[in-house]
Amino acid sequence: MKLALDIGLLVTSLLLVVLVLLHRGKGGGLSSLFGGGVQSSLAGSSVVERNLDRLTIFVGVIWFVLILGTGLDIKLSN
Repeated sequence: MKLALDIGLLVTSLLLVVLVLLHRGKGGGLSSLFGGGVQSSLAGSSVVERNLDRLTIFVGVIWFVLILGTGLDIKLSN
């Protein structure tokens, strides 16, 4: 159980970092680096940004549940 929680926490942590870096900020963020100097037609789309927001929130909720599960596992094992 602990191994599964730790692996899930590691995967979601890395995925959450990548998703947050992909968000477009005031300066364009890392998402502007992937397209080079040319803006893609999907880069400015509100649908893509909305889906990225939803995916980031979903992964964040899973990450939070895994944190709670890990804490509960530590508390119950003592």
